[in-house]
Amino acid sequence: MKFIQHIIQVVLLVALAVLLLAGCRKEPELIPDNAPPDYDGVPSVLVRNYVNRLYIDLIGREPVDAEMDADVQYLRSGDLSHQVRTALVVRIMTDTSWVEGDSSYAHAYYRRQYDMYKSRFLEGASDAVIDDFIGQALQAALEDSLSGDTGALAGSNMEVVKLRNVQRIPVQYRRGEIGLKEVHRRLVFNSVYDHIHMNAFNFVNATFDNFYFRTPTTTEFSTAYNMVEHGAAGTLFGQNGQNKGEYVTIATNHAEYFEGMVRWCYHTLLGRLPSAQEVYSILPSFQVDQDLQ
Repeated sequence: MKFIQHIIQVVLLVALAVLLLAGCRKEPELIPDNAPPDYDGVPSVLVRNYVNRLYIDLIGREPVDAEMDADVQYLRSGDLSHQVRTALVVRIMTDTSWVEGDSSYAHAYYRRQYDMYKSRFLEGASDAVIDDFIGQALQAALEDSLSGDTGALAGSNMEVVKLRNVQRIPVQYRRGEIGLKEVHRRLVFNSVYDHIHMNAFNFVNATFDNFYFRTPTTTEFSTAYNMVEHGAAGTLFGQNGQNKGEYVTIATNHAEYFEGMVRWCYHTLLGRLPSAQEVYSILPSFQVDQDLQ
C-alpha cells in the first residue's frame, strides 16, 4: 500500500513540474514594422576590396573613387556572377579607351606585366639601368670599331639590340607582336641578367629557378652548362643546342616552362602555390593557346 502511495506522489510531482515549466514559457514578442533588411550574402566592403585588389594586381595602382563606384555598381548589377567578374577583369586588361594617367587600361596592364617580369628576372632593374648598360655596349662597340676587332664589334652591337628589345617588350607584347615565351627569352638573354648572375654556373641555376621553380638535375645542369660556357652540342629536354641562345630557346619551349608560369601566377596573385590538380586542370589548354591573360 505504501509503495502505491509513493508511486502516486512521484507522478503528481512530475505533473506539477511540467505545469510549472509550461507556465514559464515566454510567448514570442512581435515588434511591428521591423522587417529584417535584404541581404545578398556579400558585404559591400568585400566587393570594394575585391575591386581594389584587381586594380593593384592588374595595373599596379588603386582605383580612383569614380572607378571604384562604377565597378562596384557593375558587379552588383550582375549579382557578382562569374560572368560579370570575368568581364571586369578582361576590361581592365584589354580596354584601349583613354584613361587619365595610364593612357589606357591595356597600356597600364602590359606595363605592369613588364615591371613584374623585370622584378622576377632582373631584380626590378629600371629602364634607366638598362639605358646604362646600352651606353656601355655602345662604348664597347666604338672601341671595337676603332681597334678593328670585327668579332667583338658584332657582339657589342648584338648586345645593344638585345637590351633595346627588352625595353620594347611592353609595347610589342601588348600589340601581339611577340608572345610570352619571347618576352621571357629576352629577359634572361642580355647583359643585365648576366651581370646579376655573374657566370654560367649561376646562369643555369637561375634560369631553372625562374622558369621551373626548381634546381636542375645533375644531368640537366651538365648539359646546359656545357652549352652556355663552352658552346658544346647537347640534348636537353629532347631538343638539340650548342650555345647560350639555343639553351634559352630550349628552356622556354619545354612543357615545364608553362607549368612554371602557372605556379608563378598562383604565387603572385593568390600568395600560394597551386595544387597538382589545379596545375593539371589548367596546363593542357595553356600549353596550346599560350594565353596567360
